[in-house]
Amino acid sequence: MSVQDYLDKHMLSRKLEDAVNAAVRAKTSDPVLFISNHMRKAVQSVITKIKARQILDSRGIPTVEVDLHTNKGVFRASVPSGNSTSMYEAVELRDGDKGVYLGNGVAKAVKNINDKISEALIGMDPTLQSQIDQAMIDLDKTEKKGELGANAILAVSIAACKAGAAEKEVPLYKHIADLSGKTSPTLPVPAFTVISGGKHAGSNLAIQEIMILPIGASKFEEALRMGTETYHHLKAVITEKYGAHNCNVGEDGGFAPNISSFREALDLVKEAISRAGYDEKIKIALDVAATDFCIGKRYDLDFQSPQKSGQNFKSAEDMIDLYKELCSEYPIVSIEDPFDKEDWEHIKHISSLGICQVVGDDLLMSNAKRIERAITESACNALLLKIQDRKLRS
Repeated sequence: MSVQDYLDKHMLSRKLEDAVNAAVRAKTSDPVLFISNHMRKAVQSVITKIKARQILDSRGIPTVEVDLHTNKGVFRASVPSGNSTSMYEAVELRDGDKGVYLGNGVAKAVKNINDKISEALIGMDPTLQSQIDQAMIDLDKTEKKGELGANAILAVSIAACKAGAAEKEVPLYKHIADLSGKTSPTLPVPAFTVISGGKHAGSNLAIQEIMILPIGASKFEEALRMGTETYHHLKAVITEKYGAHNCNVGEDGGFAPNISSFREALDLVKEAISRAGYDEKIKIALDVAATDFCIGKRYDLDFQSPQKSGQNFKSAEDMIDLYKELCSEYPIVSIEDPFDKEDWEHIKHISSLGICQVVGDDLLMSNAKRIERAITESACNALLLKIQDRKLRS
């Protein structure tokens, strides 16, 4: 397209004339800046370029980063990646070359963005998020997006969402609320991982995470302060009881003292909350990740201790009794994946008791069919949604 054709297509000559007249009427002291800003608002934004690259995430593992260009600016997004993935989740496309980043490279996903996705999206309006996402979905006909890679699709989708918010001149959260039809968005309570165990740490604790929830905070800033203060009090509690060498942290930043007892770990957290002065304002959440230590139909609470493994098995009924006791003894308001990912019967049972929020992660795997089943059968009352692998509890 020639310059003249572009000017004619977008009626830029007329819009420029309007901008000059507006600057004259406004008697602006900086007409160039005024006209520039006027034109930015007058000309509809479109996607002009998409460029992807490989970067390293916080764990030192390759992931995808995208720069999406419009005539309003450049918008960047990268894809987070968690440790827990499953056969039912969308495919995170990796190169598989064990000689490069142990097979975790994402050059294939990057190439898919630069060669295929880019070509399909150039010229689209960034505010039309559903159309952009649908265009990428249509490019990959596989159920789990294994051809283009969910990591490739997600990176572009997030970047486009940022561009759409900029085009509308609203904060990103407001743009997302508009897209979802929500007129009164509510900021969720942040969850702080303070104790790490299971496969996320080198301790003997079977459960994967103990989190704190500052439900008594009046605003997010206060919740952040409460969580941080409690975290540092916990470090002091662990140091006093077990020594500084037990303040090493797991993959998600929680402390990993060399303990195996659920109650011992919860006592540490409860003491830290008390020292911080938030006894009535902070509650506790557990991510049990029970699938990791389920053997057959029993749960090995000492699976992290090779010398003890096999000596502390619990049945599903025993686990239900344990959860009931813990919820009565500690301010626990949420338990994630309390049973094996295929044990629908006992997850439904504990949900029916109403002792706390029951979150499905490994149970649901962000898979639409499993989520539909959970809703139909009332298997749990909350889900951990991975947008490719971005974790959100709701």
